[in-house]
Amino acid sequence: MTPTTQTSPVVAQLTTRKSWKQLQSHHKKLSEAHLRKLFADDPRRGERMTVEAAGIFLDYSKNRITDETIGLLLELAEESGLRARIGAMFRGDKINVTEKRAVLHVALRMPKGTSIVVDGENVVPQVHAVLDKMTEFCNRVRSGEWKGHTGKRICNVINIGIGGSDLGPVMAYEALKHYSDRNMTFRFVSNVDGTDIAEAVVDLDPSETLFIVSSKTFTTLETMTNAHSARDWALAGLGGDPKSIARHFVAVSTNAQDVAKFGIDTANMFGFWDWVGGRYSMDSAIGLSTMLAVGPENFRAMLDGFHQMDEHFRTTPFEKNIPVLMGLLGVWYTDFFGAETVAVLPYEQYLKRFPAYLQQLTMESNGKHVTLDGTEVTYATGPIYWGEPGTNGQHSFYQLIHQGTRLIPCDFIAFGKALNPLGRHHDMLLANVFAQTEALAFGKTPEQVKAEGTPDWLVPHRVFTGNRPSNTILADRLTPENLGKLVALYEHSVFTQGTIWDINSFDQWGVELGKALAQRIIPELESQTEPPLAHDSSTNNLIRRYRKVKE
Repeated sequence: MTPTTQTSPVVAQLTTRKSWKQLQSHHKKLSEAHLRKLFADDPRRGERMTVEAAGIFLDYSKNRITDETIGLLLELAEESGLRARIGAMFRGDKINVTEKRAVLHVALRMPKGTSIVVDGENVVPQVHAVLDKMTEFCNRVRSGEWKGHTGKRICNVINIGIGGSDLGPVMAYEALKHYSDRNMTFRFVSNVDGTDIAEAVVDLDPSETLFIVSSKTFTTLETMTNAHSARDWALAGLGGDPKSIARHFVAVSTNAQDVAKFGIDTANMFGFWDWVGGRYSMDSAIGLSTMLAVGPENFRAMLDGFHQMDEHFRTTPFEKNIPVLMGLLGVWYTDFFGAETVAVLPYEQYLKRFPAYLQQLTMESNGKHVTLDGTEVTYATGPIYWGEPGTNGQHSFYQLIHQGTRLIPCDFIAFGKALNPLGRHHDMLLANVFAQTEALAFGKTPEQVKAEGTPDWLVPHRVFTGNRPSNTILADRLTPENLGKLVALYEHSVFTQGTIWDINSFDQWGVELGKALAQRIIPELESQTEPPLAHDSSTNNLIRRYRKVKE
């Protein structure tokens, strides 16, 4: 039995599916159609091509699609076994076939009393046991009951991690800063570049600082290098007493032996499970810094938002299913229009790190070149995700989106109510959201430009071709609950695309090779004597050059 048949029915190879071939023919007919005509032919298009669920509103009318397109994409989802694949994930089947693991980030936000069984054990009580332990710890730190080694209250929290142990916590802290305890300072260290840890601690008092070391194995090179430097800094400022570490360091890990060896009390070790991938872990114990910042009540509200979107994804028919629709539209542009990137444009300053977070979620998940059974794909997978908050992006890269030669589908994200209402600011912000999507879709014709009195020689420069697709995602306001919904929306959109492409969205072997080679090169850089080198001529030369420079 092949891995693909363990959790879902056998499906035909993607490009041989009936719906795929129909989409190819359909694309040929539709590729020249302009959104101006699509809207003119259907005056209610902007009202019809919308869907709302769990407090999230999606307008997908400004996409280069018709009702026939959506129908064929939905058929593709059915032919690809998406329903069965969703069921397999929520049941706890081991759909991460290369690592033989379940994929259960959805369990992290399930209410008490529910059940998901993995290897014969209900994991939901385990999740809530960790949440309760996090809650108790956070309440002690936030109230001042937890004291540092010298008896001072903790005022500074530094999260040390990398990848999913950093990007999620950083994004969540920035996104929910409005709700955070402003009497506490939060910083995040990830880069092995010594500047990162040096700048994080430069103006802090060790006696008031708590470090969270986030590494499942407690062996991650970058994280443990930074953790040991933080330990040295703390000891230097706390009189050199090794016992002080237990009051200034906690761990998010499963390696009790190495945690204890580091000097951390294992009572202050918060665990998680191998069925939680790093980029899907911000709502696990990896989110300890988030809970410390915004408090347990807000953290649990975020979990509830995740769960609401999970249930929408699990139970809603595909034609009204927001993550499914967004995922299918992504496949439509990636595989039929040849689009290579997606711009994510949050019109909310607190979401300034959201595009960076999505880069790992999307590209580490779906940046794959083989199918589940190891066959080389013959179609495009995983586009590049990127973006910046509006309106900043309008004054930098929007020029390329509007008038460049590349097709770049865009996701605009906005909220109806401002967290910091200030005069006309929010009306102006939302006006820009609506104006940008309108301009991208409809552009400006040569005739319109000429009618404005533009000289003939200047007309070509001021023409906007339009027909640039976008989604608009709206919610009431940026709350912890809505942040959870938004993240889960993209998680499940990624899942939908991975299912269509028949790839494993839950492993990341691509990050391993460079890490392994780095471990080989480190001793060659640190050797006191000239080491024998067996790399390619470029790498050998670079190593020798660096060794001379560092002397």
